[in-house]
Amino acid sequence: MPMIDIPTRDGTADAYLAHPGDGAPHPAVLFCMDAFGLRPHLKSMADRLASEGYTVLVPNVFYRYGRAPVVELPEFINPAERPELVQAVGPAARTLTPEGAMRDAAVYLDWLAASPLTGDGPVGVTGYCMGAGLALRTAGAHPERIAAAAGFHGARLATDAPDSPHLLAGHITAELYFGHADRDSANPADQIARLEKALTEAGVEHRSEVYEGALHGFTQADTAMYGAEPTDRHWVALLDLFARRLTD
Repeated sequence: MPMIDIPTRDGTADAYLAHPGDGAPHPAVLFCMDAFGLRPHLKSMADRLASEGYTVLVPNVFYRYGRAPVVELPEFINPAERPELVQAVGPAARTLTPEGAMRDAAVYLDWLAASPLTGDGPVGVTGYCMGAGLALRTAGAHPERIAAAAGFHGARLATDAPDSPHLLAGHITAELYFGHADRDSANPADQIARLEKALTEAGVEHRSEVYEGALHGFTQADTAMYGAEPTDRHWVALLDLFARRLTD
């Protein structure tokens, strides 16, 4: 599948596009990357999703810093043994503000809407780690476009910050699903409860589950945090959500 370039107000975002390969239009999905960025494993996840009948766009959201891969990564990522890898992505991550992320999301959604490979129906969003927050923000910023959004092992979804993603709950019309990691310092129990409360009070249709024993990053098979069982569970939940909410 091809890499493409998408012009934005702040530069050019490189992105991976996955499609069933039949030339026909399919429901669009915006795939929000984790902090380690657009790399072979994320492309394989997008390919898996595309094989289920979706046109999947995976932007390099750190394009302001550089084209993917924005940092040099080993084939197997183990932050415990190489903490410098986490430090290395910090400068790239700081180039993406909430405001910039939402400007970009509008551009990505416009690109998907204009593509002959997507249908006329609503869009789905899925995000991983930091991407779960981007998925939540996208659902809140573009309720007229997003029918389904999911986040897995999300980070800082419901903090005390004045721009925390959960504060957009009142704008969301999509159905949401969250698969939280049980062992995740980036998304502690009090933040999960705060997110749940905000969504419930806003009347957002959602399901929020804690995957027992799962680590932050459990879907990422090229990392030491990977878990086969929670990853399989994530695919079941994600595909069920999209099958119900996305139509051609």
